[in-house]
Amino acid sequence: MRASVSSRRKNESASLRARSSPQRLHAVHANPTLRRHVRAGAENRPGIYRMYGPGDETLYVGKSVKLRTRLLSYFRAPRGEKSWELINETARIEWDYIPNEFYALIREMKLIQRWQPRFNVQHKRRRIYAFVKVTREPAPRVLPVTRISEDGATYYGPFPRVRALAETIREIVHVLGLRDCPANTPVFFDDQLEMFEAGRVPYCIRAELGSCLAPCCGSPTAGQYRAAVELARRFLEARADAPLTNIERQMAEASARLDFEYAALLRDRLERLQAFRDELVAFRGRVEDLTFLYKVPGFDGDDRVYLIRRGRIRKELPLPKGKRARRSVARAVEAVYGETDCGPAGLDPQEAAEILLVARWFRLKPEERRRTVKPEVWLEDGA
Repeated sequence: MRASVSSRRKNESASLRARSSPQRLHAVHANPTLRRHVRAGAENRPGIYRMYGPGDETLYVGKSVKLRTRLLSYFRAPRGEKSWELINETARIEWDYIPNEFYALIREMKLIQRWQPRFNVQHKRRRIYAFVKVTREPAPRVLPVTRISEDGATYYGPFPRVRALAETIREIVHVLGLRDCPANTPVFFDDQLEMFEAGRVPYCIRAELGSCLAPCCGSPTAGQYRAAVELARRFLEARADAPLTNIERQMAEASARLDFEYAALLRDRLERLQAFRDELVAFRGRVEDLTFLYKVPGFDGDDRVYLIRRGRIRKELPLPKGKRARRSVARAVEAVYGETDCGPAGLDPQEAAEILLVARWFRLKPEERRRTVKPEVWLEDGA
């Protein structure tokens, strides 16, 4: 009897502790209509969702392969967690169904980059690769950066060697004579009409050393400077070797005047730029390898085919299931993959992020490559 009373007391104590445990303090949302809206309207299928604050601020963008389950989980979040804070600031939830996880991931990334929601972290702060930025200025600068933004500049990349990129770009800039001064440095060109142009002096020693065209003091014409910037662009696109040939010429001149120490420095610089050029070519090859049709099964038979060229989704179509549909896809394949290949070009921020995300998808899911088909094979087989 005594043992029974003791056991009952223990059970009552355990029950009391469970009821008072912090883990049971779930969110109590001020607007129960929001939860009923989700329970009544959301389905368990792939999709993306957006949470808005009282002032219509986009608080969060997310994705899930089971949308209804994911949204309802926010209402069960323990007090103090990020999900609890998010749902208690949310006044409105909207969602769109996406046929599959792959495109939901791409769509989520684009919306996050567009709106920069306060509660999102991924796709806003991720720093995996470096980029080369060609600024949009009268005398553009070529800069290594670790983030891309909507500033009108042109971005090249992504490049895998983040730490080495800064030194490499510094050498390219010096070889081609491009400026690396602050953005607020005044710029003048030799063919620019100015009322007061006498007595202008360079802002740094690079002009005297001959490693800068020195637009700060009006030395080059606008055309000369643009030509140097174009050489840098072509080198970054692995379509020109101008910086390398310039160094080889300087090496020959240094050797001719018996300045072997300077020639050795130039040789080391040449070797570093050659290694970087080889990396450009190899990395470009990996991006080019992301050129195919990707067939993806979708929810409830909504299968899709994505036309991917150089890591970017150029077109999304229903997976054809008849002769007429196959002919329609074939025309799209010819249009997307038949356009002239001018080599890699500058990327806007979303394009660069999309390439990284597509590459990561196939790196983490190598089995998905079995669903891909090369354009020429699709056209030959009538797949």
